[in-house]
Amino acid sequence: MSTSPGQAPAIRVLVVEDDPVAAAAHALYVGRVPGFTVAGVVHSRGDASQFLKRSAADGRPAVDLLLLDLYLPDGHGLALVRSLRTAGHGADVIAVTSARDLAVVREGVSLGVVQYVLKPFTFATLRDRLVRYAEFRAAAGEASGQEEVDRALAVLRAPQPVALPKGLALDTLQAITETLRAAGDEGISSGAAATAMGISRITARRYLEHLVGTGRAVRAPRYGQVGRPELRYRWLSRP
Repeated sequence: MSTSPGQAPAIRVLVVEDDPVAAAAHALYVGRVPGFTVAGVVHSRGDASQFLKRSAADGRPAVDLLLLDLYLPDGHGLALVRSLRTAGHGADVIAVTSARDLAVVREGVSLGVVQYVLKPFTFATLRDRLVRYAEFRAAAGEASGQEEVDRALAVLRAPQPVALPKGLALDTLQAITETLRAAGDEGISSGAAATAMGISRITARRYLEHLVGTGRAVRAPRYGQVGRPELRYRWLSRP
């Protein structure tokens, strides 16, 4: 991914995953998130260590983030993190795992694992974690107080699930959220969202209004040449 003058360089991600199919999928997901680029894909703890050593020896840009499977054929992923910390490597880590052992989670946190993503997961789930990580990483300057420190740390936390209003379904909400986010700064009308998803305009508008009401989106009229203005909805990356 190229970087325009004045634009922050892309966050370089090393995908560490023993399953070649999963590794390819993870790399594809990372490449679809603006502001991120895949530095490499490896399939073992040893390969990851060698990749990082070669990158340093060749003078290539440092790896910023490891997307790390915890169960590797030649050792546990946290053992890799431990060795990297001992060697002074400061790359952050998002653990990708099917492990649900909270003792492992606590150990990972102590080693600098900033996020956990449980398998299986969707592109939307990983994108959310990467966007949150990028926002946390971009925070700079001195905090004015405890509240600002808390806000910075809260960026890394995944939102807690909330009860949906009667008549709204989580899978449809997730789908319309992806449609809205994909529309970017241009936003989208309820009619266009309905067409894209194959649902009625009234249904699409209910979901869009829910996102507005929960602070995840905004709406504004767009005036054309004739007739009533069209309401367009736009995703808020930082609610």
